[in-house]
Amino acid sequence: MVQSYGGTGNELRQRSVDASAKSLTTTDEGRKVDQLLDEHQTYEFGGPAGVTAMMLGFPMLMYYLWICLWFYDGKLVYPASFEDTVPFLGRMWAHIRDDASPNAYAWKVYTGLVIYQLFLALVMPGYQQEGLPVPSLGYKTLMYNCNALYSLYATMLTAAALHYYHIFRLTEIIDNYGHIMSVAMIYGFAVSFGMYFITVAAGNEIRMSGNFIYDVFMGACLNPRIGSVDLKMWAEVRIPWVIVFFLAVSGGCHQYEQYGYVTPNMAFMILATWLYLNACAKGEECIPQTWDMYHEKWGFMVIFWNFAGVPFTYVYSVVYMASHDPSNYQFSTPTYVVLFTILLTAYYIWDTSMSQKSRFKMQTQGITTFRNTFPQLPGGTLKKPEFIQTAHGNRLLISGWWRYSRKPNYVADWTMSFCWGVVIGSATIIPYFYSVFFITVLIHRCGRDFERCSIKYGKDWERYCSIVKYKFIPGIY
Repeated sequence: MVQSYGGTGNELRQRSVDASAKSLTTTDEGRKVDQLLDEHQTYEFGGPAGVTAMMLGFPMLMYYLWICLWFYDGKLVYPASFEDTVPFLGRMWAHIRDDASPNAYAWKVYTGLVIYQLFLALVMPGYQQEGLPVPSLGYKTLMYNCNALYSLYATMLTAAALHYYHIFRLTEIIDNYGHIMSVAMIYGFAVSFGMYFITVAAGNEIRMSGNFIYDVFMGACLNPRIGSVDLKMWAEVRIPWVIVFFLAVSGGCHQYEQYGYVTPNMAFMILATWLYLNACAKGEECIPQTWDMYHEKWGFMVIFWNFAGVPFTYVYSVVYMASHDPSNYQFSTPTYVVLFTILLTAYYIWDTSMSQKSRFKMQTQGITTFRNTFPQLPGGTLKKPEFIQTAHGNRLLISGWWRYSRKPNYVADWTMSFCWGVVIGSATIIPYFYSVFFITVLIHRCGRDFERCSIKYGKDWERYCSIVKYKFIPGIY
């Protein structure tokens, strides 16, 4: 049944008491489905062999692409002949040994960031946001202290002061890229295995397959916390996107010290990374409403990518620009105008679509007054959203951007990722890794999501798909 929800005007986090609120309770049928979904059903990602290959392959790929970018002018290098295979591997290892060793300085920089971000998460005031009911916790809702925005401002002020007083020059981030990346990888592995053993020892594991390496990859815990800090949400925002942004700033500082100016291309990346980081911080209260918090476990798949994968593979364009003359990636003024326009348009769709979905979920919980952080874009809140009331008890949004596409946020998000590669043109293909990898992840994730929704909602999902016909791009696919 398609309905419209207009809200009640009650105070923040106060639940509605009107008749429509009663339909929010998960039905007995829905509870049976949730119990099924909270059990291990089948292996994903190629099972134990597939996840082992990814756990070994990701770090090697990261080293290889960095070496090609930094030492070989962005060209994909390979052995000149079969006889050159062993010498080639020797050259690759030499680059890692000499320029990517996890030295004491890199440990100090990365560990300092982790500790400072955790400290800020513990002490900074924040917006209290209620999460969605968690089936494995008896449909209990968890509270999240959303203080990423204040933490971001504090981090930016701290970084500016450290740079200004020559305590820690921001250019050192990009200059020590390889060393810091190695430390980040070690953190990714250590936290992944550490969380697995801690969770199993405490008896809090969920949805386990029984295969050790697969369970480390997928994770054992769902809602790990230190005090008021949800580690999964903390690591999703405070580590990867903070590093991504400061890598771009570091690249800009490097250019300014070397050339006396910052190129439009580097300015583009600084703006793009800040928009993304600021959006995650100013809309942090929307994160508890997502699949990542509600269902995805905290394992290597998420941990390694947050601690190392995202920050050290998504901004290859910055690494290239910091190590190459601007003449290699100069565009005409109209090209820059088009590039910035596409970025800002995609950002608007991504920001508002995410806001629409998350605030709709809040509305169904009786929350009708929302956080006011900068920037609040028009169209981010649907006043009278239409939805399908499911037999499970949940509601499926069919208003705003979500009337035209089942994943409008993915389309906009991928468009931004593609721009992060286009910003250096055809100088090298390596910065396009982000968009290629990302679209692979998004398609796979959609498959998982749609399959789960089909099981969870049954005929209601079929009805939803008949209304919202397109998975991604309206009229195309």
